[in-house]
Amino acid sequence: MHKLLVLALVASCGGALPAPPPPPPPAPASAAAPIPRALLFGYPERDNVQLSPDGSMLSWIAEHGGTQNVFVAPVGALHQARVVTAETARPIRSYFWAYTSHHLVYRQDAGGNEDTHFYRVELATGQITDLTPYPRANARLEMMDPRSPTKLLVRLNDRDPRAHDVYALDLLTGERTLVVKNDHGFVAFASDNDLEVRLAAKKLADGTLQLLVPDGAAWRPFQTVPFEDAETTRTLHFAPGNRQVYLRDTRERDTAALIALDLATGQRQVLAEDPRADVLDVLSHPTTGAVQAVAFEYDRVRWRALDPEIAPDLAALAKLDGGEASVVSRATDDRTWLVLSRSEQHPRRYYLWDRPTRRARFLFSGHPELDRQPLRKMWPVEIQSRDGLTMVSYLTLPAAADPDGDGKSDAPVPLVLLVHGGPWARDSWGPIPQHQHLANRGYAVLAVNYRGSTGFGKRFQNAASLQWGRKMHDDLIDAVDWAVRTGITRKDQVCILGASYGGYAALAGLTLTPDVFRCAIDVVGPSNLLTLQASLPPHWSPLVATMRTRIGDPTTPEGRALLTAASPLTHVGNIKRPLLIGHGANDPRVKQAESEQIVAAMKQRGLPVTYVLFPDEGHGFRREENRTAFWAVAEAFLARHLGGTYQPITQAELAASTMQIREGRDGIPGL
Repeated sequence: MHKLLVLALVASCGGALPAPPPPPPPAPASAAAPIPRALLFGYPERDNVQLSPDGSMLSWIAEHGGTQNVFVAPVGALHQARVVTAETARPIRSYFWAYTSHHLVYRQDAGGNEDTHFYRVELATGQITDLTPYPRANARLEMMDPRSPTKLLVRLNDRDPRAHDVYALDLLTGERTLVVKNDHGFVAFASDNDLEVRLAAKKLADGTLQLLVPDGAAWRPFQTVPFEDAETTRTLHFAPGNRQVYLRDTRERDTAALIALDLATGQRQVLAEDPRADVLDVLSHPTTGAVQAVAFEYDRVRWRALDPEIAPDLAALAKLDGGEASVVSRATDDRTWLVLSRSEQHPRRYYLWDRPTRRARFLFSGHPELDRQPLRKMWPVEIQSRDGLTMVSYLTLPAAADPDGDGKSDAPVPLVLLVHGGPWARDSWGPIPQHQHLANRGYAVLAVNYRGSTGFGKRFQNAASLQWGRKMHDDLIDAVDWAVRTGITRKDQVCILGASYGGYAALAGLTLTPDVFRCAIDVVGPSNLLTLQASLPPHWSPLVATMRTRIGDPTTPEGRALLTAASPLTHVGNIKRPLLIGHGANDPRVKQAESEQIVAAMKQRGLPVTYVLFPDEGHGFRREENRTAFWAVAEAFLARHLGGTYQPITQAELAASTMQIREGRDGIPGL
């Protein structure tokens, strides 16, 4: 019902620093020009392309005024593109078309603090209006429908920072009307096609999920989703007629099936399922909302048609250009689709699909300069954990290790273990900048869907409960052992790198298994699981039950002991190897203090650590100048400790970013 992405975690150190095995010397720059960092981590030429509901206009995000803004152009005259937003500091990432086809709405915060507002753009006049001008509030879109083109359902927590109320928001006037006052700790809602809130979800103290339906002015319990299904069951949207709601549901099965739930009888009808993977996404009719196709992702995304009318369209799109094709927008008359094709070697290719003729017209590449670079293939692999779980993982090899491009390593090379955040998220096949950056610099890159990763059924996800720093970390060590066993790398040539939970995993790697990794890079990761839970943003309050049942309960002696034992800060004295930390000062999820306290503990013990801070970033780095500067530092750090090639950091890169080097400048070549 609600997909929680927690994101976080960091590392530790201690005592006199034992000498690690000598690192290989940094390799000289290769004869072939390396891929510029600005291409990999800078803004693409066009991103987040969308089709207007009436099918007449295209919109996209592109650079203007030093950051990313929204452009629009007629479908048949892209050369007439014009910018319609005026951001100068922080890039726009999220926007959508209103069903009027005359307005756009974008979502923006300040410096990564996640106090987000909705801004309306009136295309005819260029006027930009803050539709949610409420301080310290987090605005979220709940629902919109083509039959009510000037009405939005939104969620706002300005009344109580701990809970989001539901409002009907008038797109033209900005007037809002309270629909649901959330005094019950609801974590999610489901609204029907008439924009009526018909279902709410609440997390109970034991981790179960309670579904409730309105009963006059009150709410009546409707169904209870057991703890083991609570993170893998959630609503999608209502079916035509508003009698049924579509769900991803794992009750009475392992993987999440597409279910139609009848709100009158409680009966559930299975529409589609896969024995290896959860439902990833659905393709629905643009006006009726009827689900016409469903996507499953095990190693790659595959679509399955439920409506025979669109089966030939999907079959043709699957053969488009070898990438994973997805329909990102549909005109309301359903004659025109906007299609995105993505692969590891062609990051973004956009097509217009004409349904009457079933022909695709290539529009443009979102990143044409990157298409011309020597990007490496990404290979799905299956790795077995020590207790028998199958972990779908992704391997990218540098040219020196795999000159014939068959996915088999001809010689061992240094490896970077790239750990995804969440942890309730997953790694996927496709255009991942870090994979291409690191492989281009001479490293093998391995991304592992460790237990707790989403998409592989509830047993796999639930196997991570209370396993931070325990079996979840064992999975990463098992992946390293597999890479050594198969000749991809050598035992003493592995670095661990990650953001959010991946940052925690990097810190755990140095503190819980201090002899496994030659070095570690942590981005916005927590170092202390007790202080992490104590400092969550107020609007995460309804999810505290999930945190406690999945990670550990700090209100009980047993829970505190578990969290303390799994915290890298507890074991800082074990650190033997170099550490690089990056953080955003405005991060509301994993506060800056999480990095500060591990850095302070390392300094107290005389352990070397490099720590960089970005004062205008939050949970991750959005400005291209900051991303490029951080990965310049990371590249030099890895070259010193793993021996790959690196491009020296330029003064221009440093000057363009806001990066502050708080500690360990001498730990980075070229600074």
